[in-house]
Amino acid sequence: MAKEKIMSPRLKEEIAKELGFYDVVQKEGWGGIKARDAGNMVKRAIEMAEEGLAAEKRNKNI
Repeated sequence: MAKEKIMSPRLKEEIAKELGFYDVVQKEGWGGIKARDAGNMVKRAIEMAEEGLAAEKRNKNI
């Protein structure tokens, strides 16, 4: 079964920079990050999606 790409490379880089481990990505690639950092990256992506949906919902109710 092939892996489906969910996050764009740009979003992954943005989150890695925000969370402070983009330097590891630049040096070692995505395989070099810690499992905890990967989990935090997914958690942040979910938070961002939820924030976007909430904003969209607010805008529809205006």
